[in-house]
Amino acid sequence: MTVHVGLLARLEAKPGKAEELGAFLEQGRAIAVAEEGTVTWYAFRIDENTFGIFDTFEAEEARQAHLGGEIPKALAQVGPDLLAGDPDIRTVDIIAVK
Repeated sequence: MTVHVGLLARLEAKPGKAEELGAFLEQGRAIAVAEEGTVTWYAFRIDENTFGIFDTFEAEEARQAHLGGEIPKALAQVGPDLLAGDPDIRTVDIIAVK
């Protein structure tokens, strides 16, 4: 299986909401596991209030399916309560994988 494309998202929690955002991301793993086209899905913490998500996909079609899937829908629902601003979501091309 070779990955060619990915997504990198940066999320900033509102003051006092970091633990809730972390818990939300932890729950997102189950949704990502169920996505057929998502090869890898990582949720991580950068600092006290900053989190990230990194996903990889074999093809653009799978990336687009993910963008229209359950995780972004769930994030849109909790975002106003948990996030200090809009997520910074960027598409990336995978250059090398080990």
